[in-house]
Amino acid sequence: MKTLPGIALALLVAAAQAHEGHAPVPAAGAAAQEVKGGVPDARSYFTDTPLLDQHGRERRFYSDVLAGRVVLLNVIYTRCKDACPLITRKLREVRAALGEQAGRVQFVSLSSDPEHDSPRALKAFAAQQGADDPNWTFLTGDKANMDLVLARLGQLSQTPEGHSTLLIAGDVPNKRWSKIRPDAPPAAIAQRLQLLAEPVAGR
Repeated sequence: MKTLPGIALALLVAAAQAHEGHAPVPAAGAAAQEVKGGVPDARSYFTDTPLLDQHGRERRFYSDVLAGRVVLLNVIYTRCKDACPLITRKLREVRAALGEQAGRVQFVSLSSDPEHDSPRALKAFAAQQGADDPNWTFLTGDKANMDLVLARLGQLSQTPEGHSTLLIAGDVPNKRWSKIRPDAPPAAIAQRLQLLAEPVAGR
């Protein structure tokens, strides 16, 4: 698996020993996170920052969105007229390619433009792109909160349109993470997620 800047080093050490890949460098300020037995606590690193989903419900980023799941994260903003709609539609194809395993993978689209992307705007965007799915969460919230979460993912940008289009795939309970290029074929992205959804040997 490829390096994912912004995810704490110790969160991936165990997976790196058993799987191909390299652990990333912790983001600035990660030293303040809670440590248990020398391993940073995932909830402290990712933070339990309160955000809002497309239905207006408060969701704590780690506890309600990440914990215990296989996830595919990406960044969007609803006023985008090119890359964001195209990538969202591609991810809809990925969900279709996952078949029976689609329910085991949570897709999470985070807004880079929270000052304009209300829950209502996100819900409309999801409907327009055919992404109105119970296993697909769109997140917005206070700008400071969104900036914190995006920074922890290594996805914070200076402007909404300057956000990264890379996809982040993660098996949260087993601490396996990788980046995926957005121009990868839907079947290839689905295969990566299927591998992450498989039980880890020896666990």
